[in-house]
Amino acid sequence: MTAKRPKLHHLNWNLLHTFLVIVEERSITRAADRLLVRQPSVSAALQRLEETLGGQLVQRDSRRFVLTKRGELLHKECVDIYRSVARIGEKLSEEHDELTGLVRVQLITHMVLPAFDRALSLMSRRHPGVTVRVEVASSQDIVRSVSQRLSPFGFCLLPNPLAGLNCRHLLREEFGILCGRDHALHGRVGVPLHELADEPFIALACGQDGALEPMVSLREGAGLGSRTVGASPNLEEVARMIAAGMGIGILPLASVQDAIDTGTLWNLSGAGGKLGADLYFVSSPAMGMSAAELAFQRLFEDMLEAESAPPEIIDNPLIAGLTLPLA
Repeated sequence: MTAKRPKLHHLNWNLLHTFLVIVEERSITRAADRLLVRQPSVSAALQRLEETLGGQLVQRDSRRFVLTKRGELLHKECVDIYRSVARIGEKLSEEHDELTGLVRVQLITHMVLPAFDRALSLMSRRHPGVTVRVEVASSQDIVRSVSQRLSPFGFCLLPNPLAGLNCRHLLREEFGILCGRDHALHGRVGVPLHELADEPFIALACGQDGALEPMVSLREGAGLGSRTVGASPNLEEVARMIAAGMGIGILPLASVQDAIDTGTLWNLSGAGGKLGADLYFVSSPAMGMSAAELAFQRLFEDMLEAESAPPEIIDNPLIAGLTLPLA
């Protein structure tokens, strides 16, 4: 006897989108924040979807969030639906000569990468009909989005390349242990790490809760952060708390070099030696990219090749004139 099929002719497609966001965030509360609605609305949407489909999709309590078998199957279908809908506009415009579409790029906050800046500039000149949407996210969220084929590619910090994804190493980003102008350690060089172990610590929130961001391993490797007194997912706010003298913290040096130059922040470089993490360009070999996405990826890779080319090629005005330094 075959199982009774749910009646889907009245299915609200917005419920599928809400379900997809819930799974991505693995939390009703975080899904509500992302969707800019109240938590009861998200819970009610999930309940309506479960009633429509005739079964539980998520096993959830205060400690865990696990998809049921039915939920896993639905999530896979939702991902495919999302990608198909995202390409409708491009499919309908294939007969036109001008390249159109959306290129979604995910990257970590304050990424300094001239090749990416030049690729953006050249993309807008060659393909003005293409829209580029840049989203800032944690490395963990970027990897998850690319792995689930929700985003074509992204720029993230990883301790090592990941199996199942194309991971191109771009550069080694240097980090420093920093304090503020009014901190007792300001101006000191070569402070032993054991003296810093009990210092109040300011953390980047993306470097907590098992995220792929390397700040956790850098912090633990240096023996810091036993007492966290402040945290934020925003790099500027972490730098603000460090500058205010609340504690020390680990930040990418390229992003706070101006503050270091003015003395607002002090790099305790002698304390922990060189700290660093690797920036990667990640994409999924299982994902079929749109024409616009492929065009952007080719331009970015061309800019990388230009950086490694002999000086006479890099000095070409068409390339050299496109450098747009990030703030």
